[in-house]
Amino acid sequence: MDYFAHPTAVIDPGCQIGEETKIWHFTHIMSNCVIGSRCVLGQNVFVAEGVHLGDNVKVQNNVSLYTGVECEDDVFLGPSMVFTNVVNPRSFINRKDEFKKTIVRRGATIGANATIVCGCEIGKYAFVGAGAVVTKQVPDYALMTGNPARQTGWMSEAGARLTIDDKGEAVCPMTGDKYKLTGNILKKI
Repeated sequence: MDYFAHPTAVIDPGCQIGEETKIWHFTHIMSNCVIGSRCVLGQNVFVAEGVHLGDNVKVQNNVSLYTGVECEDDVFLGPSMVFTNVVNPRSFINRKDEFKKTIVRRGATIGANATIVCGCEIGKYAFVGAGAVVTKQVPDYALMTGNPARQTGWMSEAGARLTIDDKGEAVCPMTGDKYKLTGNILKKI
């Protein structure tokens, strides 16, 4: 075993778990999951069948990743954030054939207690603030806050808020990296 799993963790057969990954107390990983290298799954995390996590994904305590969720490399999922997988659940109707895919792109952060409604794509290096409720697509580098979540700014890859000048350009105050805004698309240059 090239990863660490706390003795209270339950890992069902048929999972692929990468090197140096750490799985903590009372976490349950169902079958057919793929979890990359150097991931950290905190206490009381649930990973449903077929979920895919890239490398270096950090999943904080009390997060459930339901079937249909895919996180690319370097994603951060804050404590008690929520994914859904059906838009109109009812306990008395089986809708397992209606699960919608939710993709969290490389480097994105989802804050504590945020909710991501299924079928959304969270763009690269986007930042979803604590408690936000995402109901639509999130552009790369976007800062999303509120309920429902609205774009309230832009974030750099390092996680610093960007100030866009009158030429549509910004410089990350942490790294000096430069960004260019064209329409509603921000790119690192």
